[in-house]
Amino acid sequence: MSLLKYARPKSRPTAPRPCSCPLALPCECSYTTLLKARLRSASRWSSGEPLLRNGHLLAASSVIAAGLGSVFWILATRYYSAETVGRSYAALSAAMFLSTLGSLNLGDALVRFVPAAGQHTRRLVLRCYAISVGCSALVAGAFLLLIPLVAHDLEFLRGPVLAVSFIAATAGYSVFVLQDGALTGTRRIGWVVGENTVFAVAKAGLLAGCAALAMSTGILVSWAAAMVISIVLANVVLFRRAVPGHQAETPARERPPDKVMRWATADYVGNLFSFATYTVVPLLVLDEVGARVNAYYSLAFVIASTLYVAVFSMGHSLVVEGARDPRRLAEHARRMLRHSALLMVAAALLVVALAPWILGLFGPEYAAHGTTVMRLMALSAIPNVVPNVVIQMARVRRSMPWMIGVRLVFSVVIIALVALLLPRYGLAGVGWAWLIAECAVALPLLFVLRRWLRSLERSDSHDR
Repeated sequence: MSLLKYARPKSRPTAPRPCSCPLALPCECSYTTLLKARLRSASRWSSGEPLLRNGHLLAASSVIAAGLGSVFWILATRYYSAETVGRSYAALSAAMFLSTLGSLNLGDALVRFVPAAGQHTRRLVLRCYAISVGCSALVAGAFLLLIPLVAHDLEFLRGPVLAVSFIAATAGYSVFVLQDGALTGTRRIGWVVGENTVFAVAKAGLLAGCAALAMSTGILVSWAAAMVISIVLANVVLFRRAVPGHQAETPARERPPDKVMRWATADYVGNLFSFATYTVVPLLVLDEVGARVNAYYSLAFVIASTLYVAVFSMGHSLVVEGARDPRRLAEHARRMLRHSALLMVAAALLVVALAPWILGLFGPEYAAHGTTVMRLMALSAIPNVVPNVVIQMARVRRSMPWMIGVRLVFSVVIIALVALLLPRYGLAGVGWAWLIAECAVALPLLFVLRRWLRSLERSDSHDR
């Protein structure tokens, strides 16, 4: 049989069809072609490039959690006395702080190691859960024993029922944090947003119910019950869908992640320096200018620091994608740097413009005294993009000196500048200290980042 039978006949060139558009352009005009190309590009980005999509979701989750969390405390002030709100806030802050200490930063370790854990994902997550729950419970128990020495106002937690509940809540909060890291590592970012929203909405609804029942511990009960609901929901999704799906996507030849605890320890130490920064600066302000002025600073810091939290949350997407495919780390880092910088410029300028009105919601004295420091701190979030990308890249590359060193240097610089500028310029000096410190750290890190990116790109070209 001749193969000519199967040859395709040559198509004859056809003249372009007459165009009906008023500009007399060809039907396949440049505008239509450009529109189709952009739609195809957007479709490919939404389905195949999760770096920025997941980064946006993580940033949105942190902002939503902060916003809805403030609603909970606004409702608490409506339903309960100031004394009850103050004691409950102190107890919950203690539980979250102790859980952070006891969880050993294993939530971020899950973000880093779950993407490449393969068939060992379930075991890795459960092992991190067990370590965090055990350590958090021990730390909470030790705190209860020390309450007479360190926190007289929390003596009510030493009763048998509340003591057990406090230890359980502290241990449970460690799971609440770790489940976000596990869902992020398996790329189920939508569930991170969902379970945080469920937690915020549930605790507000339960708070109203507890207030209607005249429960004196309603703030604590609603918070703990909402956390249990969120934990159950998130872990059903995690272990029934996210982990099996992730293990099916990853080749069985993947080796179990090694040196997880060493990595987590280095990142934990780095986080302690960040925590020291956020703790020491308010103490310096309190000591220098008093409690009233410290209140103005604290509120401005809480609002402006939302930008820091958002950009750091976006960086988790860089860790996930870099761990899944280290060969594309340089490409992902460039995109994350460029995109997060643009977002931070827009967000910071918006906060600068709206600062007096935002602070004015809390009273005219907050707007009068806190606007300048809030504006300067919002602007400092722009250069913060650079050290954030460096830290996230160091996490992927397991560059432990950089994971610790960047945050150590920033902590020393900001505390020194606040101590120098606060006595001379007041709260404005604190704002300038944040902005100068961020720029002083970001500028040399730009050269480090440039060298890292070039090195990664050269090694990738050699591998190809």
